Amino acid sequence: MSVQMVLLPVFVLVALTFALLLWMATARARALTGKEIRIKDIALGQPNWPERATQIGNYFSNQFELPVLFYILIAVALPLRHADLVIVLLSWVFVVTRFAHAGIFVTSNNVQQRSLAWFAGVLVLLAMWLYFALRTLLLI
Repeated sequence: MSVQMVLLPVFVLVALTFALLLWMATARARALTGKEIRIKDIALGQPNWPERATQIGNYFSNQFELPVLFYILIAVALPLRHADLVIVLLSWVFVVTRFAHAGIFVTSNNVQQRSLAWFAGVLVLLAMWLYFALRTLLLI
């Protein structure tokens, strides 16, 4: 697989993270300028943001949990030349689960649906790691 094919899902997931960062910053700035909250109420990291800003912020923070294992896998698989078609296809499936999870998280926030999307991503990432481990350890 070409480096571009392997990295494209990574770039898409990074773009989602930056989009969430900008959305969170905008929501927080609006809360401050709209007098929904005062700076002293959040200056020490207190969880006093309005609900919407908190919702977006929580999902932004979530991008530094499970996806980190995805980034590590790609960062290791690429130089070892184990990033093949299976890894690329599973990468796209993982990215789709992250977008589904994000969509649910920042809209309806239906915990049951959100959990299913999250768990689907976990299963895909687990499959990726198992595949990578077997390829690496068995020298396939």
